[in-house]
Amino acid sequence: MQAKVWTLLGRKAGDNTQVETLAAMLGWPVEARRINARAWELLPHLVLGETLLGIDRAASSPLVPPWPDLVISAGRRNEPVARWIRAQAGGRVKLVHVGRPWAQIDTYDLIVTTPQYFLPEGGNVLVNPLPLHHLSRESVAGDAARLAPRLAHLPRPWTTVLIGGDSGAFVFTPETGQRLARGVNRLVAATGGSVLVSDSARTPAPARAGFRAALDVPAACYWFDAKGDWPENPYRGFLGLADRFVVTGESMSMLAEAAAMARPLYVFDPAEAEAWWRRAHNYGLKPLSHRLAMRFAPRRMRRDVGRIQAALVAQGQARWLEEAPALIAGGEGWFGAADIDPLAGARRAANRVRTLFGGGPG
Repeated sequence: MQAKVWTLLGRKAGDNTQVETLAAMLGWPVEARRINARAWELLPHLVLGETLLGIDRAASSPLVPPWPDLVISAGRRNEPVARWIRAQAGGRVKLVHVGRPWAQIDTYDLIVTTPQYFLPEGGNVLVNPLPLHHLSRESVAGDAARLAPRLAHLPRPWTTVLIGGDSGAFVFTPETGQRLARGVNRLVAATGGSVLVSDSARTPAPARAGFRAALDVPAACYWFDAKGDWPENPYRGFLGLADRFVVTGESMSMLAEAAAMARPLYVFDPAEAEAWWRRAHNYGLKPLSHRLAMRFAPRRMRRDVGRIQAALVAQGQARWLEEAPALIAGGEGWFGAADIDPLAGARRAANRVRTLFGGGPG
């Protein structure tokens, strides 16, 4: 059976990537619905559950019959919309949510999640080791080939450095950027070569400036505040050209995409060694609310990205950046990346969705 699918897409690129990856893996007819949430959406969404009051309907895609057979969503802002669609269709729509839902688990026919959320495997919950994505070495080979001539002057090996930004308890400060750059400097000093750097829209300008000031090895850098220096975003090319990776550990999507390239992967832990309460920036709304949630919220509402970092290291798919010089000195610098199917998580999730409609593995 082929079901008709609606994907609910919001403002977060990482959520959209996971939703679109799962939908594409199914191979069923898909229609995207762009949802534009209002700034004050939290109150009606939490209180009413099944509602469109929290979205700007004029700025969003039409939500009218004929209704789909399946809605795939991600993110808190799209949950009430998915539930509203099911209610309008008389309950005949299957709901699949990617990530961690705010609604009760049994609200959904399937939840596809990852270890940073404390959801139990089993029943309608599928726990994958990393977020869903659609990238592999083969899929970025063309991007790498087009970009390579521009970088030919840089010595090999090429270390691709991917920089995220503030997330939960992690606050990227100038010191964070400097510490990351010093770790990259030590790694390149031990083996030679140069770095290919890409930050993200989440990277705070002071952290970006701290990294740039402390980096002292040959580099090609793509900065989101200076996009005009490049004809196009080189992110996919940087993935394909990397001989190894350094990735900031709070970014689950970047970690997943780097791991899919089957190259040595070093994780930079952005956590501060100093007690958090001694630093004023940790009293901002997001880091403080995250710490309060970890302390007082129900277990299913907590989030700890350190669980994914630690799992990657424990499984031999990554090493900590601070360990790199000692590993290289001991002859372990070029550890072998695990032989994995980069799309295994998406395949598992798609197979579970098919079972909702009476189908088997595709």
